[in-house]
Amino acid sequence: MLFRKSAGKPSSTQALLRLVDRGVSSKEDHTDSGIGADTGARLWLCVHLPQLPLEVYVRAQPEPESGVLVIHDGHARSPCVIAATPRVRAAGVQAGMRLEAAHALCAGLRVQTRDTVAEQRLLHNVAAWCGQFSSLITLVPPDTILVEVRGSLRLFGGIEPVWRAVQTGVQALGLTAQLALAPVPLAATWLARAGMAVKLVGQGGVVRQLSRLPLAVLGLDERDHVSLQGMGLRRLGDILRLPRAGLARRLGPQLLNRLDQALGRVPDPRPPFEPPARFVSELLLPDDVEVMQGLLPGVQRLTEELGGWLVARVAGVTALRLSLQHQSGRDTVVRVNCAEPTRDARHIFTLLEARLERVRLPAPVQALRLLVLDSRPLAGRSTDLFEGAHAPRQILVQAHAVLLEQLRARLGDKAVRGLCLRDDHRPEHAWRWCEPGMGDAIPEPVSLRRPLWLLQGPVPLRMRDDRPWLVGELRLLSGRERIEGGWWDGTDVARDYFIAEDRHGARYWIFRELRREGRWFLQGIFA
Repeated sequence: MLFRKSAGKPSSTQALLRLVDRGVSSKEDHTDSGIGADTGARLWLCVHLPQLPLEVYVRAQPEPESGVLVIHDGHARSPCVIAATPRVRAAGVQAGMRLEAAHALCAGLRVQTRDTVAEQRLLHNVAAWCGQFSSLITLVPPDTILVEVRGSLRLFGGIEPVWRAVQTGVQALGLTAQLALAPVPLAATWLARAGMAVKLVGQGGVVRQLSRLPLAVLGLDERDHVSLQGMGLRRLGDILRLPRAGLARRLGPQLLNRLDQALGRVPDPRPPFEPPARFVSELLLPDDVEVMQGLLPGVQRLTEELGGWLVARVAGVTALRLSLQHQSGRDTVVRVNCAEPTRDARHIFTLLEARLERVRLPAPVQALRLLVLDSRPLAGRSTDLFEGAHAPRQILVQAHAVLLEQLRARLGDKAVRGLCLRDDHRPEHAWRWCEPGMGDAIPEPVSLRRPLWLLQGPVPLRMRDDRPWLVGELRLLSGRERIEGGWWDGTDVARDYFIAEDRHGARYWIFRELRREGRWFLQGIFA
């Protein structure tokens, strides 16, 4: 027999584990030498997405657990179930079951073929979203992401805030995540994939936690796995107690190297993930959606992804496009332009929601695609040192931009316009239309009173006994203000302006022309 348990001395094994947990090295057991080598000060938060094949399809649904959907492997002759919604699993359907058997157990079962391309695309988007927590990210395909969070602990206020932020953020993306924290990337990966939500800040405790893991985390082939089980080995702790030489002869040096990497004894270099320079994300819908309200949960998932990508790039979006994809291949396109760069996912969703309310779907929608057309660097704002001097004005400017964007999204671009001043004394020539927010700075207030509502052009008033009349007689309140000019463009005017009041107390800005017939005109209305 090649292997022999260290029977008869359980206390010595436990003592070794305790020594290793405290960082004490030995040269005779897996639980000893080299612990802490090359682990540096890094701390890896592993984000494992166990339901990724299923959630690629159902994360756009508000209640995905209520559906009756299974994902199969696409095998031509005997397709097998890979994942299923909770309602289907409650009916007895399990992973690995033949698809025919699943149909027999669950009436009305809906089926989708696994889309590995969409899974990897989503995994990359989630990794880009994780960029808001760290600049060092690595992928462990097909369903796991490693985020180095040591450098972010002070920013977020510790391990627990980072943990909660990642967990709630991934849930907002419509995904199920199993998290684990460890100073060694492979250890964090194994712990997360085993569903052990542990937080190991230092090397102490790594061996103890890994010893509890089942052999399945090693990814052995069926023959080696059965061989180890035949020897009564069930967990990693059983293997760690075996002599290294015998284990190497039995299963090869690769397994030893993997164990050493998980324990931090040897380096475990990982290629860093490079986030995309341009954001684009697609979301598959499990069913054709015919009403706009059914698209909003999916749109919200996409905007959450976009918000994380923008935070990671310290940027704000100014133009984006949402494509509603139909079976015909012709998309319904919704475009949003922002007056100011923004990375607020909630605000972006509000703009898209308002735009979608004005859209009529020509056909059912099968997928959503969100694309950033333009983004710009967005500097952070200090909330401490300059709060009193500059923050209120900055907040006012941002609030003004948000209001404009929401009005344009809800009413349409042409319904909301800006005003620019022109250097002219004539009221109807003293302004022009412009893009909102593109006008000149507002000049300092002058002593002259002007109405807030200025008519586009003068409106003739009726006259009775040579006095102005609007519903009733208008009483002049102020002295005249003479305005003359316009010979240079052929619209020469000569007017005397007055503030007038009717019998109900409403005030108007009227004038009497000094040439021709001396008629009265209404130019504006005071509030």
